[in-house]
Amino acid sequence: MELLEYELDSLIKKLKDSERFRSEIDDIQNVYPFNRYEYIITKLVEEDVLSYEDYLELRNEYINRNLFLYVFEISAPRGFGDTWGFSHLLSVEPELKRPSRKTDSAYKGQYDLYLPYMGNNIRIEVKGSRAVDRNKPNEPLYMKALSSNSKKDFLMNFQQVKPTCCDVMLWFAVYRDCVKYWVLKNTDIYNLNFSPQHRNSETATRNENYKKTDIYEGQVMITRENISTIEKFQVEGRALRQAIIEKFEE
Repeated sequence: MELLEYELDSLIKKLKDSERFRSEIDDIQNVYPFNRYEYIITKLVEEDVLSYEDYLELRNEYINRNLFLYVFEISAPRGFGDTWGFSHLLSVEPELKRPSRKTDSAYKGQYDLYLPYMGNNIRIEVKGSRAVDRNKPNEPLYMKALSSNSKKDFLMNFQQVKPTCCDVMLWFAVYRDCVKYWVLKNTDIYNLNFSPQHRNSETATRNENYKKTDIYEGQVMITRENISTIEKFQVEGRALRQAIIEKFEE
């Protein structure tokens, strides 16, 4: 959005009466689908500051930078994770499957997906997050969504992580312009800042000198300062299947 604002501002400067037009922009009402951006672009086209061909290029570049912006408009966490997240992963790697009691008689929701492999079902725990500006806590998600090359501070909290219930972990993070993936063996979690999330009989409490391997259910917080700790686990979407198999066989 910042780049679009900059590009439009540069074009507004070319208008004959740019200052008066800026005042008009400040006073207009925004009622869907009419907003300040269509008002600005219409004026720029009318005054021949922006050609139709240049408008199409501006539009296409913006869309390419914001392919996944719509995901930040999904308000419900389950709508993001259980609905969009699983659908996205299954479209990226069709060999991933949803588990059930038919595929695993002991299945009680302990893990999220599985990958059939040489007579085995590799149990996979899935965790997802959206990259947002952590310095804008009161803004809606779509207003603080970050691109993958942003230098702003962010916080991704991968919660309810249960390493003893899976073989492999598949994490994904949605940015405005792309989705990133990380594949970890369940034991890789113990080399990260893995901490207890809930206090119950199966989870070490924060007040104890616990071992990470004692944690039944925990969380990992990823920020700009420590994202380098999971860089080695990052894979491309087309490589998910092979990465899951390699982690399973480690």
